[in-house]
Amino acid sequence: MQVEVNPNEDTEWNDILRQHGIIPEKPKDPEPLIQEALIAAEHRAHENRLEDKDIDELDALEDEEDEDFLQQYRQKRLAELSTLQQTSLFNQVYPLQKVDYAREVTEASNSAFVLVNLTSQGANVESRVLTELWRQLATKFGDIKFCEIRADMCIEGYPEKNTPTILVYKDTEIKRQLITLRELNGPRTKVEDLEKLLVDLGALKESDVRLKKRSDSMDDYRNAGDDELNVEDYDDDWD
Repeated sequence: MQVEVNPNEDTEWNDILRQHGIIPEKPKDPEPLIQEALIAAEHRAHENRLEDKDIDELDALEDEEDEDFLQQYRQKRLAELSTLQQTSLFNQVYPLQKVDYAREVTEASNSAFVLVNLTSQGANVESRVLTELWRQLATKFGDIKFCEIRADMCIEGYPEKNTPTILVYKDTEIKRQLITLRELNGPRTKVEDLEKLLVDLGALKESDVRLKKRSDSMDDYRNAGDDELNVEDYDDDWD
């Protein structure tokens, strides 16, 4: 008569069968591993609790944190700021002429990300929105080159309904293109939407200190985005 064996039971007979490879080893209880992972995650979170703090916020924690621990993060923030200052070469929107496109965009993308805004010549609301956001991003992220050219001056017969078009260059190649702001948030696109795009592209790191803070003027702009856009107030830089 065949005796059925439950391989998960803790019995002396099962131990003998396991030793001889007749039945598989009893599955390990996952709870200790889960508990260990949770403790490790909690420890990492505690160790990294100052990762998103800037210099002023670190100074405000002097009475709460160990001074040596704070100093490590101060030095790290200062090093990050120094690197950003050294790589901030652009800090403005570069208006393009077609004849200069290869030099100013394609060749320049060997040393930095270059983003081109193919904008509209008319009262295109999304073009107006992106032109304003382009200025804000160029000022904030000086290590990325932001360019702008009227679409029909760059590509003959380019349809206005496809503007604005964003072209992202790196190492002389187009890495991404967005036709209109539909993939972002349409006419309600905000700086945060474009910052997320830059992170996804690898042009910015998620830990970039410049992503941590929002100025009052940026908050005002976001609030203004909820109001109706007055296209007649738009000054076309290309006229």
